[in-house]
Amino acid sequence: MQSLLHFLQQPWPWYVAGPLIGLTVPALLLLGNKSFGISSSLRHVCAACLPANVPFFRYDWKREAWNLYFTGGILLGGLLAAALLTSPGPAPVHPALQAELAAYGITRTGGLLPAELFNWRELLTLRGFLLMGVGGFFIGFGTRYAGGCTSGHAITGISTLQWPSVVATLCFMAGGFLMAHLILPLILSL
Repeated sequence: MQSLLHFLQQPWPWYVAGPLIGLTVPALLLLGNKSFGISSSLRHVCAACLPANVPFFRYDWKREAWNLYFTGGILLGGLLAAALLTSPGPAPVHPALQAELAAYGITRTGGLLPAELFNWRELLTLRGFLLMGVGGFFIGFGTRYAGGCTSGHAITGISTLQWPSVVATLCFMAGGFLMAHLILPLILSL
């Protein structure tokens, strides 16, 4: 049992993890003509829980209940992995990235997120509000504007040869590069 836990705690190589993720698309299509995507789950939850008379939430969400189970499984799997498979040591961070972050005053990089950036006190600063508040808004807006999230477009849309998904994925990637290389350094220097 201990060797199995040790095996599961290690990062999986791309040639194992990639095909496993990729095989979810044909499996969902073959098992029920379903398409993979996560962002629609929030809409289903809102349609189920909010009795408001909002036209966007008036549809037969029960037809898409499988998506809620799928997303719940992802959440449960993440919780189980965090409880059972967490590595006891700090998260490895490349020394070059540690040096770059230290230049911005971010030195506690052993956790999953830098503690100097992601905490309740930081949310009340301009830097924290831009990262968490404005960044969260843009993620939600972009997902809605693009008609889906990165997983839906990049995994399902491209594999089913949908041109809008190719365009959306290219825009996601361009936005990520722009943010990481131009905008984030400006925000971190605040």
